[in-house]
Amino acid sequence: MEIKGKIETILDIETGTSKAGKEWKKQSIVINNGDTYNPLLCIGFFGEKVDILKNYKVGDDVEVGINLSSREYEGKYYTQVDGWKINKPSNEAPAGLNDSDDNDQLPF
Repeated sequence: MEIKGKIETILDIETGTSKAGKEWKKQSIVINNGDTYNPLLCIGFFGEKVDILKNYKVGDDVEVGINLSSREYEGKYYTQVDGWKINKPSNEAPAGLNDSDDNDQLPF
């Protein structure tokens, strides 16, 4: 799944140690997708994926690949949004759409 929007906030890196003794790190960003209601979405990046956020800053327009997951704990469900890729959207039109020579060949 992908979401497009503008980076509103880049949160600090969180670190810790799992029950298995492995070190982990996580960094989250908040994206404003421009919707009228509930436009903000917090997306977490884990492990080595934290490093890809270094190339982005607040205000950047981005496309983020996300995975949604939910877990049950004591009868309640908790949903998580994990990012797995991020890039700046290309504002270029697909090839052939802006060719002015093609307009001469329209049948009407």
